Amino acid sequence: MKFSSIVRKLIMALSGLFLIIFLVTHLVINSFTLAPSKELFNEAAHFMATNPIIYVMQYVLALGFIIHIAMGIKLTIQNKRARSTNYAYNQMSKNTDLSSRSMIISGGLVLVFLVLHLRDYFYQMKFVGLPEGTTDYDLVVNLFSNPYYTGIYVASFIVLGFHLNHGFQSAFQSIGANHGKYNPMIKAVSVGYSITIALGFSTIAIFHFINQYNFS
Repeated sequence: MKFSSIVRKLIMALSGLFLIIFLVTHLVINSFTLAPSKELFNEAAHFMATNPIIYVMQYVLALGFIIHIAMGIKLTIQNKRARSTNYAYNQMSKNTDLSSRSMIISGGLVLVFLVLHLRDYFYQMKFVGLPEGTTDYDLVVNLFSNPYYTGIYVASFIVLGFHLNHGFQSAFQSIGANHGKYNPMIKAVSVGYSITIALGFSTIAIFHFINQYNFS
């Protein structure tokens, strides 16, 4: 089935907004690892793993990722074909910010990290199982004892922040919420959201790394 450019942008925007909401939920749950007792996170993880609605939603989420990635690649190829001269490309570079020009690059880097992240967490929990005496909290936190993993994790969320900054604004524009009166507010929310996600996940990782470094 062939979609018009407008429909593809709309589908990508809606799938992107869906993923934006997921990241907020994921950040809130991960923040439970900062609680004095690890049981809070373990209980939340157990609820997420056993709730039938969330069980179904994880496959909807996976579909959302696939759609978002596929549409992103399709639109990037389409846009490159539409640039008939280097002049048009250079003008675009002057009139768009870094996050806008590097969407496909930042998206690709985030995808690589996502695959590694799923291997270390989702695959381990769902298909391999945890070692005896190990909880979900232990699995999540222990990985941050590795400085290389922590560094990659933090760098990935910084890249994701740049990706989200442009994607958030583009999503609202694609669904028609583009008005001179509201654009400054959308931009401000976009910047705030992107910083919150990047800083939130990075802070959690750095906290656990420092905590284990000092007290292990």
